Amino acid sequence: MCGIGGMFGQPDQSVLQRMNALLEHRGPDGNDVWGDESIALGHTRLAIVDLVGSPQPLFGSSGEVLIVNGEIYNHRALRNNHANYPWNTRGDSESILALHHAAKKQSSMNLSAREHAKWLKHLNGMYAIALWDADSKQLLLARDPLGIKPLVRTQVEGSLLFASEAKAFRAHESYVPAIDELALVARLAWEYPLDGTTLFKDVVQVRPGTVEVWSLDEHGRPFLKDTAVIEQQRVHPAPSWDPAHDSSALLESFVAGVSERLMADVPVGIVLSGGLDSSLVAAVAHEAAERAQQPVPACWTVAESEENPDWIAAEEVASSFDLQHHQHILDADSFETKLPDLAWHGEDLDVTVLFFQPLFEKMSEHVKVGLCGQGADELHAGYPRYRDLKQHGELIDARLASIAHPMARKIENKSLPVGEHWYHNDHTGSSHTSSLDDFLQFELDHGQLSNFQLRLVDRHSMAHSLEVRVPFLSSSHRAASHALPMDWRLPAGGDEKAALRAAAAHTALPRNIVHRPKLPAGRATSPRLIDRLLSDFEPQAQAVIERYPLLAGALRTQHEIALGLGLFEAMHIHGDGRSKPTGSTYDLLNEVIG
Repeated sequence: MCGIGGMFGQPDQSVLQRMNALLEHRGPDGNDVWGDESIALGHTRLAIVDLVGSPQPLFGSSGEVLIVNGEIYNHRALRNNHANYPWNTRGDSESILALHHAAKKQSSMNLSAREHAKWLKHLNGMYAIALWDADSKQLLLARDPLGIKPLVRTQVEGSLLFASEAKAFRAHESYVPAIDELALVARLAWEYPLDGTTLFKDVVQVRPGTVEVWSLDEHGRPFLKDTAVIEQQRVHPAPSWDPAHDSSALLESFVAGVSERLMADVPVGIVLSGGLDSSLVAAVAHEAAERAQQPVPACWTVAESEENPDWIAAEEVASSFDLQHHQHILDADSFETKLPDLAWHGEDLDVTVLFFQPLFEKMSEHVKVGLCGQGADELHAGYPRYRDLKQHGELIDARLASIAHPMARKIENKSLPVGEHWYHNDHTGSSHTSSLDDFLQFELDHGQLSNFQLRLVDRHSMAHSLEVRVPFLSSSHRAASHALPMDWRLPAGGDEKAALRAAAAHTALPRNIVHRPKLPAGRATSPRLIDRLLSDFEPQAQAVIERYPLLAGALRTQHEIALGLGLFEAMHIHGDGRSKPTGSTYDLLNEVIG
């Protein structure tokens, strides 16, 4: 796990050195910069596998230079399948070079994006890749099929800049951040960034499960030459599902994913909230560790008090499986003091997941890798909004109608400009909520998971140099989950995630945990602290709403988002961006609202 950055066209290694400094939290174990006349690449390393022997950039046998953020879980099998490749490390990232080398040997000309996608399909992992092929003078940018690992890009003065986080672009003197107002309007309506957008103008995401091929034109300017899909997620419900036979197979698909994600040369832990998803990770920890021949991971829980339901449930789970359990009560002022960190690292408008910062900070004192339960709700229809899709669609459309900004009319008129920012011209709520399977597919395709849930976990864990892995998104479990009938995800009148609960019943999880209802993560863990924070900063939230009169209709019903918007502006739009702004939450907000 690492931070990566690059500059294609008119490269300047000093820019990459500043990029590395801005991404140091992602990789404090080493950093390096490499460049030639076409490209400069930077890397900050969090050493997880082959701790000493795999510094990056990595160099291939045919002029390739590679930087990677992520983990390739099947690297040992790939190593065995490519025994003739001249391996130089024991690490997982070099398997990417071996695959590329084999594909290159089979072709007499430069590989197309589709040909690159074929060899990238062999990777089982989470990754963001930048690979420079000096022979073909081509740059590959690729991202794993679920978008677990981030990769964003922009163009500045004839150079393509790309990085793990948008804040790294401030390393270029000519990059001036601005808010993308169309993306912001969509964010206010849907509660997460959509498609390839970020809240930064002209900063886009490499699409999950996609490889891009970049070249330089005759004037040395970068252009996107070709793209191809590596893997696209498809919700394809089977006609039937028999819990008597199929639930054990669903559980097995999950155990296999957990076992894969114990691959590490450093200690691994479990994020344990006490909800079904993280509790299921804990429930299979012993079996998964035995398969992986790794130590059984310990668990970490934070909450605002020992009376908190999450705290109590997590204690019961850890005790049931005799797991080492680290618990931490949140300080009364921890949210106020951590709020600037949340805004800086999150690069969005989030404020209700403040417990992530102290949780990951505590974990990072003991382990470098964590396992979490993210992704289960998207695959298994666990969120309350799935119960009444018509109401959810009407809520989104009502928010759009309340926004006076002309960009809201563009969305309502279904005239979004389809391209790298927007994958579809229609993002009204009512257009995508006609059925559960259509809506689950929409969320997978348009960013609810990659742009919100996975972004939260990545940014806030890596803020403390902690790699968090998501076993629910393993290839085995997502294949099994995509085929579940809708009434086994969300049965009428029954518990959500019915098939997953049937699978969990095969474990020794306490029955009350198996049937525990879904609760919102932030508020479930620390409801009083969040309410107190929002109350304390109510005047500042109101001032932000007044600062954005065209958005006021939506912000008035989302004061926490108004607070997040003020902090986003303070942390990411103002100042020179060479380092995280300092000051209290009050001071930072007052710089914005005056």
